[in-house]
Amino acid sequence: MNIVYLLLGANIGNPNKQLKDAKEEIEERIGKITLASKVYESEAWGVENQPVFLNQVIALETDFSANKVLQEIMKIELVLGRIRAKRWGSRVIDIDILYYNNEIIHTEDLQVPHPYIQERNFTLIPLTEISPNHKHPIFKKTNQELLDESKDTLKVNISKNESLSNY
Repeated sequence: MNIVYLLLGANIGNPNKQLKDAKEEIEERIGKITLASKVYESEAWGVENQPVFLNQVIALETDFSANKVLQEIMKIELVLGRIRAKRWGSRVIDIDILYYNNEIIHTEDLQVPHPYIQERNFTLIPLTEISPNHKHPIFKKTNQELLDESKDTLKVNISKNESLSNY
């Protein structure tokens, strides 16, 4: 059984519903969710001047390969209305593979661990909530250590609607 950590994010439409729908699709298509962080609100990273994001990290168990997980994620994003227009722009849903077991994968379509984990508090805070001691296979540091060393200054707070967002 493979353990996969995913980052879910949305900032247009109905982000709480889209995160919930994404988790339902993930369980139906990919595997069982075993851990889920709280939902966090964060300022946009990379491209400013856009609505606040809701983000959540989940862990799941799957029999799928990393590439198959990626294929299924892309189908889920499409079903939920994602249009890939602008890098780091507003989106109905975004699902990123953060970790796949402890593997290091570098292909044209997939990089695992996600190349920006260590730079983004909107990823590190929920990731550390559910798995503080998981070691990044390249940096050989725990998620907690990466968060402690992060230079990201963007605000990340528990969502006001957190009670509506639990899985």
